Amino acid sequence: MLRVSCVCNPTSHSGTVMSPQHDPATADRIQFSFDRQQMMHTLGATLLAVRPGEVEIAMPFSSAFTQQHGFLHAASTTAIADSACGYAALTLMPEGTEVLAVEFKVNFLAPAGGERFVATGRVLRAGKTISVCAGEVHAELGTTRKLVCVMQATMMAVPVA
Repeated sequence: MLRVSCVCNPTSHSGTVMSPQHDPATADRIQFSFDRQQMMHTLGATLLAVRPGEVEIAMPFSSAFTQQHGFLHAASTTAIADSACGYAALTLMPEGTEVLAVEFKVNFLAPAGGERFVATGRVLRAGKTISVCAGEVHAELGTTRKLVCVMQATMMAVPVA
């Protein structure tokens, strides 16, 4: 099991100031939840980074998850984008809260061909119950990165049962 540590930079890659309430325990909470997702385990996905309002998930190419033309199936890219968005939202939610997708829309911009796929989820607006997130999936082949999928997602905070 890969353990991800919190990347506690005060700003994200986009320069947006993040919540000062973020603490390293959040990364452990996200990792614990991620480790329980059998779908991510089946896809071979790993949690790369956890920052306030932003999460990165990587998935290696596997022919087991291709469509008829040999590209990674849309369901796989959608799954890692959904999880990245959900966990990005969870980073800004209080302890004792979990997250569920309410809805999302996906646009596929290019065939998903590559050696590795990296999904980044970012919170656009965090509310008490509902958060709106944006996700991107990049295909990596050697040193080349190509944007293959974008997502807009609405996530809902739910109390831990």
